[in-house]
Amino acid sequence: MNENDITENNVELDNKKYRDEKIEKESQVTLDENEKNHKIYLITIIGEIEGHENAGNQSKVTKYEHLLPQLASIEDSKEIDGVLILLNTMGGDVEAGLAIAEMIASLSKPTVSLVLGGSHSIGVPIAVSTDYSYIVPTGTMVIHPVRMNGMVIGVPQTFNYFKDVQNRITSFVCNHCKITKEKIEELMMETEMLTKDIGTVLEGQEAVDAGIICEIGGISQAIAKLHELIEYHK
Repeated sequence: MNENDITENNVELDNKKYRDEKIEKESQVTLDENEKNHKIYLITIIGEIEGHENAGNQSKVTKYEHLLPQLASIEDSKEIDGVLILLNTMGGDVEAGLAIAEMIASLSKPTVSLVLGGSHSIGVPIAVSTDYSYIVPTGTMVIHPVRMNGMVIGVPQTFNYFKDVQNRITSFVCNHCKITKEKIEELMMETEMLTKDIGTVLEGQEAVDAGIICEIGGISQAIAKLHELIEYHK
């Protein structure tokens, strides 16, 4: 083996190490070994979406202050052709989640989301913020009104604020999928499905039938659709 071969092997090993460390630490990686030579940036949104307050050391979290700069970097990069977003989130901070959704929706690069496990609460706007969305058959989406645990709405200003936030979320969802405002509000105010709360749990096909998610599918369908969108975009 000559020096050039050794150097190439070392570079390949360094790249693999960097790639593995990025997956382990940030749950993010660039997929670039496909036959179409497209560079797809993979983002995972898992656990609780953390906002201005720390969610605690015991919680799996997605930090929006990390995600927003990376989305800006993706938009600025000439190397990235498209973005694949995997979701398995319980929801979390409403303002942070909506900021992430708005950021994804404003990307000029093709985007596809895939709901695995669940995309609950403020995870719903994030799931629909992409150009195309998938959900696995066993995936779930929980739709409910905005609320703040442990606090009572005691003054009109607070109530009006919650109402305003709710309208912003509803408008965003309706503008990025096929569900109507009347239908999503009906799902939010359902009282029979959740025993200690109001709202609705939609499983895979139900989320598609409601017009929230585009299609049932898994990772192969999501990546294939993203390649299709990238080709169209080019």
